[in-house]
Amino acid sequence: MKPIHRLAAAAAVSAFALLAAPAWAQNVKVTPLGGIDGEFCPQDRALIFEDPNGTRILYDPGRTVAGAADPRLGKIDILLVSHMHGDHLGNAHNAAPNAGSCAAPDVSVSDYPNSNAVNIALAKNSKIVVGSDMPPFFAAKLKALGGNPANAMLARFGGSVTVGGVKIATVTAMHSNGVEPEYIGGELGKAMKEAGIYGDVGLATGYVLTFSNGLVTYLSGDTGITADQERVVRDLYHAKLAVMNMGDGFTTGPAEAAYVMNELVKPAAVIASHANEVGTVGGKVRPGSKTEAFVKAVKVPVFVPLSGITMEFTSRGACAAGC
Repeated sequence: MKPIHRLAAAAAVSAFALLAAPAWAQNVKVTPLGGIDGEFCPQDRALIFEDPNGTRILYDPGRTVAGAADPRLGKIDILLVSHMHGDHLGNAHNAAPNAGSCAAPDVSVSDYPNSNAVNIALAKNSKIVVGSDMPPFFAAKLKALGGNPANAMLARFGGSVTVGGVKIATVTAMHSNGVEPEYIGGELGKAMKEAGIYGDVGLATGYVLTFSNGLVTYLSGDTGITADQERVVRDLYHAKLAVMNMGDGFTTGPAEAAYVMNELVKPAAVIASHANEVGTVGGKVRPGSKTEAFVKAVKVPVFVPLSGITMEFTSRGACAAGC
C-alpha cells in the first residue's frame, strides 16, 4: 500500500473509532443545587449526577431544591436519599432558587407530610432508590398521592440494583434514621410527637454508584468512621470519586473526614459536602472555616460544590471541567 493510502486508511480508522467511542470514554457531570448560586452554604446537600448515557440522579434534595418546579432540576430519573432527616429528605424547601442568603436561606415552604423528595419523584416520575427499611415509607407516600408505589426500590446492603445503566449499591453509614411524626400525621403522629419518638426505618445508608463510563463514586451520607469505608468502599468497589460529609456535630468533622479520605477510601478526588456553615464567600473558600480545614487536610484534590456550577469527572475520578 502506498504511503498516502496508508495515511488515508489510518485516518478513516481513527474517525470510526471516535464515532464508535463507548460511554467509558465520556465524563460524568456533577451539578450542585445549593441555596445561593456560586456559593457553598450551610444547607447545601443536593447534587445531580448525569451519566454519559443521559441518566440523571438527584442525591439528597434536602431544603435547597425549590420543590418539584425548581427550574434547575430538568429530567430526574432516580432519587437517592441517604436517610430521613429533614435536611436530606426535605421537610421544607427554598421559596425559590437564591431565596434568602447563604447564612439565612428562605426555607419557608413546608413539605410535610410528603417531603421534598417524594414531591419531586411524583412530579418527575422518578425511581426512589433507598436502602434499609426505607422503601415502604416512600411506596406508601407515592401510592397515597396517586403515584406508582413500585417506583420505590430497595438496594439492600451487600447487593445492588442497576437503573438507567447506573449500578447502585448501599453501604454502611453510622447515623440515626427516624421518620418525623409530621410525616405520619393523625392520632399516631400526634402521639409520637408528644412522646418525643420517631418512626424507625432502619439504618442510614451511604451509596456507591458505578456509572457507564466506569467511574465509581462513594456518597458518604451522614456517617462516622467505619471499617467498611476501607474494606467495602475501597477494597471491593475501588471508588475513585468521593462525596464526603464533613460538617461535624451531625456527621464526621473535617479532621475525621480527612482521615477517612486519606487512610480508608483513598479516592483520586473528593467533593466536600454538608459543611453546616458558610463555606465560601464570593465563590472562594472562607478562611478559618471547616471547609478550609478539610480541603487542606486531604491529600488528593478536594472540590467545593459551588451551586449551579457543573463539574465533570473521568472514569479515573479526575476533574476534566468545571473545577
